[in-house]
Amino acid sequence: MTILFLGLRATIFYIGYALLVIFFSTTGVVFFSLLPYKIRSNYIFLWNRCTVLWARIICGLKFEVIGKENLPQGQAYVALAKHQSQWETFFLQYFLAPAKIVLKKELLKMPVFGWGLKLTDPIAIDRGNPKKALKDIQQQGVASIESGISVLIFPEGTRMNPGTQGKYARGGANIAVGSGAAIVPIAHNAGVFWPADKFIKKPGTITVVIGKPIESEGTNSRELNELAENWIEETVASLPMKP
Repeated sequence: MTILFLGLRATIFYIGYALLVIFFSTTGVVFFSLLPYKIRSNYIFLWNRCTVLWARIICGLKFEVIGKENLPQGQAYVALAKHQSQWETFFLQYFLAPAKIVLKKELLKMPVFGWGLKLTDPIAIDRGNPKKALKDIQQQGVASIESGISVLIFPEGTRMNPGTQGKYARGGANIAVGSGAAIVPIAHNAGVFWPADKFIKKPGTITVVIGKPIESEGTNSRELNELAENWIEETVASLPMKP
């Protein structure tokens, strides 16, 4: 496929995505903001589903999930996922629901987009104040687990290009140890098809691999974080690195 054709597809995708943002954010605030968490969050997660579907239809971004059976049933957990693109933020929020995502608070201040995001009750942190951010993640994350809602964290904190690795923060592992919940590591290669710093999306099949839960009992956050990091990076390295 030519760059021109791929660019046209990406343009059509973003036009449709912008319309989805406007529709779900405005209708969510008007009709769902006063409803219980499960109802309003599921409505916004429908927005995520539509975005992933739209990317599949227009950009040819398919996906396969390996290890779905590893997700704990009937109990909340801490999901630690590789971060390479926007795609996994859309996909994992609805695929793991109910789950609260940890994100930077600046996203909630964005016009329209932030309105809808607030309806999912995310754990919003101030990355400019690391000590407070760590405390907020711990307190809100443990409270979420205790209420039966899982927590989704991208421990590297920012999107990493395929083949690269960032420092894994221990916020998720701290929540797991503090709440007694298990960590579910998640690897994928979405960045190969949806590059973080590129406009064009490359058609192909994104592979998402869900690992077996790593129990937090009898370990500390450093050891737990290393176990999850090693599994994620080794699994990502085994996935296709070309479209």
